[in-house]
Amino acid sequence: MARRWLSTALLFPLYLSLTACPAIVQEPDSAGSNAVPTPVTAPATMPDDPDPALWVIKDEDTTIYLFGTVHILKPGMTWFDEAVKESFDASDELVIEMIKPDPAEMTKIVTDLAIDKSGVSLRDKLTPEDRADFEAAMTKFKMPVAAFDPLDPWFASVSLSLIPLMQNGYATDKGVEDELLAHAKARALTITGLETPEQQLGFFDNLPEEVQIRFLNFTVDNIEDAASGMEQMVAEWANANIDALGALMNAGMEDKILYDTLLVNRNITWAEWVDKRMEKPGTVFLAVGAGHLAGESSLQAILEQKGMTVDRIEY
Repeated sequence: MARRWLSTALLFPLYLSLTACPAIVQEPDSAGSNAVPTPVTAPATMPDDPDPALWVIKDEDTTIYLFGTVHILKPGMTWFDEAVKESFDASDELVIEMIKPDPAEMTKIVTDLAIDKSGVSLRDKLTPEDRADFEAAMTKFKMPVAAFDPLDPWFASVSLSLIPLMQNGYATDKGVEDELLAHAKARALTITGLETPEQQLGFFDNLPEEVQIRFLNFTVDNIEDAASGMEQMVAEWANANIDALGALMNAGMEDKILYDTLLVNRNITWAEWVDKRMEKPGTVFLAVGAGHLAGESSLQAILEQKGMTVDRIEY
């Protein structure tokens, strides 16, 4: 069974774990504890014509379009049109978070990183109360309670979060990146990944174990709301409600180390990439998880701190 769930890494990098679940989101304070919860705005309804947010950065010979993505969707959703398609069609390079390797290579990477090497099973790392909650969640979704025992807590959390979404019609091969990649390959565009699979999974794997366990407990506590939270997240994305979407996608990162590792530090690194890329002529369509494009630590905010002008494209 553990081997079966290793294969789920082929379907989603770490970004899936940032899927919305709770009704509130907390900003981490400097000590890593939570500030006063900030209510999320009233849920959006799915529009007939989804128009996700899009930005652009330009100088005399370089254009970079900046697009926030949702990495797992239900089949049949139409969003690749109007300004998004026009911007993509004008681009000669697609840049995404990570280019997935072939299944055999990805399985090896996950095996190296996601299998626990301490000899202590996952459930034995939990308190009695948290273990009972975890086993109840596994039972609810018809999974053997020991299925994730050989795994690190972070990978168990990512795997568990996927189950209710797939049961509610979400498809791991229907995300925004999947469609962008198909169009890019059809046009023979240059395709670039900002991070390697080892880097993406390593962000989680290098977290202290107590942080990983808290993240797993968060997933368990909110697992029954995962599907409805995803529905809200996709609707906010489709309506270009940036602040509400960012709050939902970045929920669960109450620990400062988690917040910095998965969001802030990556945005800083990506901003450096954008700064350097602006020195070369060309047109780039840069697509990263929409949670990176909202809030005070957003990629746009960091780019503006570096003196760049980031304009929202209204359409």
